[in-house]
Amino acid sequence: MANTYNYLKNVYQDIKLETKENPAFLFLFLVLFTIPLGYAVNGMAVGLFALVTLVTFKKKNFKVETNLVLPILLYLLMAVSILWSRDVEATSRAISKVLPLLILPLAFMMMPKFSEVQKRKIIHYYSIGILTFTLFYLIRALIKFIATKDSSVFFYHELVTEDVNAIHVSVYVTLAFFCFFRKASKNIFDKVAMCILAGFIFLLSSKNIMLVFVLLVLFYELFYFRATQKIKWITIILVLLLSGTVIFSSKIRDRFLIEFQSNQEEGTVNQNFKGGLVYNVSVQQAWSKDKFQPNEYFAGAAFRIYQMRIFKEMLQEDNIFFSGYGLNATDFRIEEKAIEHNIFLGNAMHEGYQKKNFHNQYIQIFAETGVFGLLLLLLIVIVNLRKAINTKDFIHFCFAVLMISLFLTESFLARQRGVVFFTAIYCLFNSGYLQIPLNKNNL
Repeated sequence: MANTYNYLKNVYQDIKLETKENPAFLFLFLVLFTIPLGYAVNGMAVGLFALVTLVTFKKKNFKVETNLVLPILLYLLMAVSILWSRDVEATSRAISKVLPLLILPLAFMMMPKFSEVQKRKIIHYYSIGILTFTLFYLIRALIKFIATKDSSVFFYHELVTEDVNAIHVSVYVTLAFFCFFRKASKNIFDKVAMCILAGFIFLLSSKNIMLVFVLLVLFYELFYFRATQKIKWITIILVLLLSGTVIFSSKIRDRFLIEFQSNQEEGTVNQNFKGGLVYNVSVQQAWSKDKFQPNEYFAGAAFRIYQMRIFKEMLQEDNIFFSGYGLNATDFRIEEKAIEHNIFLGNAMHEGYQKKNFHNQYIQIFAETGVFGLLLLLLIVIVNLRKAINTKDFIHFCFAVLMISLFLTESFLARQRGVVFFTAIYCLFNSGYLQIPLNKNNL
């Protein structure tokens, strides 16, 4: 207890000291820390960060940075799409949701630049904050399990709620894990934190994030970190053992099996549904079958292929290549396509497929803002990856790879939490001058 108190006291003193050096330090940490909380709380944190930046603004600190102009241009394109939006009300509601794409880059250009040490400290304290949330979710799940004896409370959306979203939390937790993992000298706290965060990633059961997580661990040990051969093999074995939980945990295993089985043979029966036969849709069927039946189930890959297929049809049928439908204005067309192809439209127990967005950020931005929005997003992720490679900052590289991969399977920027997380971390890593990376022993 005394050690924990001293540790927290040192954290408090360090944050206080860094905030004296740069007033935005504390408030950027609050922006990142409050992402898993309610939208109003995180919105207030963003507002405070912008206000402090404005109040402490000095003309000498202002610098227009090309990397930070890109998200601003994306916001402006999203906002101006209200002029041609097919659903003006939906677009007007969404403009405030994506406002961090404008506010955060402007704030970073106005405030004093963070040093490389300060950047690493912010990510470090963010990681401790995410670890705190992880422990909270695990304790809450344990209490629910004791009361209900239902093990599903430890997995996927049940673990963190569907609103907070298991896939989003997987991204937050993965970045936090690598903050501890990349430290050359790890104390007991670091090792325990790594174990908790790694286990939590697998409990969240995001297939995409689990795969990227394992690949990044292997990449770091084999190519980035000059460890002894013995240490590398120990790490590989640990990763394989952790991955083995996929085989022995039915909740996680079933999420992989349904993808495999539905694409090995068409017309397989989904055993997870009670009260009637439900058939799995294969990837091939999702792309080519004209009419579906309400009792046909789309697994993750098949559903995303179906969404790609209907977007292709939209491009052929509507004049949206250059303009898109407008920000957040695609729902009506997705629903029309759902009716046209006769997919499951929902009932009292389950939400229909017509209620879901494209689950692909590249397609989502293309459908909403046209080809120019897509080009801007591609430029942003390329600039982000290039900067990560040039600085040889492994945490930045993890963030870049996670975002590129996640954008293929999720419309991450369709949620306020996704917009704030992506924009804040992007600005943190891509603001300031290109610097030689610090020694791995540094924060």
